Amino acid sequence: MLIYHTMFEEVSQLLVIDDETLNLELISSIFSEFPNIIVLTTDNGFEAIELLKNHAIDLIVLDIRMPGINGIEVLNILKSNPSTAHIPVVVLSGDEQERKNALKMGANDFVAKPFDTEELKLRVINNLQLKKYNDLIKNINEILQKEVSQKTKELREALELSKEAEYEMIIKLGMISEFRDEETGQHIRRISHYARLLARLYGLSEQDQNYIFYAAPLHDVGKIGIPDKILKKPGSLTPEEFEIIKLHTTIGSKILESDPRFKTLKAGKIIAEQHHEKWDGSGYPKGLKEEEIHVFARIVAICDVFDAMTSDRVYRPAFLVEQAINIMKKISHIHFDPELFEIFINNLEAFINIKKTLKD
Repeated sequence: MLIYHTMFEEVSQLLVIDDETLNLELISSIFSEFPNIIVLTTDNGFEAIELLKNHAIDLIVLDIRMPGINGIEVLNILKSNPSTAHIPVVVLSGDEQERKNALKMGANDFVAKPFDTEELKLRVINNLQLKKYNDLIKNINEILQKEVSQKTKELREALELSKEAEYEMIIKLGMISEFRDEETGQHIRRISHYARLLARLYGLSEQDQNYIFYAAPLHDVGKIGIPDKILKKPGSLTPEEFEIIKLHTTIGSKILESDPRFKTLKAGKIIAEQHHEKWDGSGYPKGLKEEEIHVFARIVAICDVFDAMTSDRVYRPAFLVEQAINIMKKISHIHFDPELFEIFINNLEAFINIKKTLKD
């Protein structure tokens, strides 16, 4: 599995908390092939809290059912403490409601028990990679802020380069989930350009246009937490499977939690969580309606539906643009902000040109 080794040139520390010794040994062995991943283990929550005081942990694998202090209690302690709240947590549980509760409390991902070793490895690797990208974005911004007072022309050039680098990193973050969903980097680039255009036509400020341009590619990043057997299912989903699919909004929101100073990630968090809310309040995850839904999410919702309908999917071929627009018009009073949708329809040719330019 040499392909994974290049992801982690720096050492990453993984903390596994599980009261079953066999699981601790098994998980340690899973990551033995990665020389730059150090696995620390403990069989109780109290010791885990102490370990976190003395070790820079990059990700935690947490069993929910443990004696003494259970996983939910440990998770609550972690997310309540500013020094540990940022650490990604992958929970282990055989109970669906426990997994949902853990996600609501701040867990970033889950693996059902008894766990598949390959699935656990992939989920841990994906979440570690997301953390590395977020850390890199944070470091770039912090470095640039320190040099603002010292440089002029060089700083402007560095800021432009940083923005380009940030956008490419955001595209890569989005592609982690889109690759699993059999979509392409062009899909998320199109969403980015559609969203900026619609934001401009709607009259948002240039600053907000830039925020939505950089944040829109992150709308489906939460799909990284959805099992392949559901995400790639060619047929109709069962009601239970659809409930799991809906969790990608909450997972995406958790992934993108960050310092409020990082405006792009803040915008991405809003979009990831709200882009499936509907104008009439029948959407998810919170059933927001009308202007309760952030304008960024209302814009991305239109762009995402248009591009999804006019693109091939595993369960159907692409609709013609005319067919897609007719369907969108029929559901517009339910799904979309009517003012935004009218602007979109009146400027449809401009959006079609973007699709042609950034075709798959």
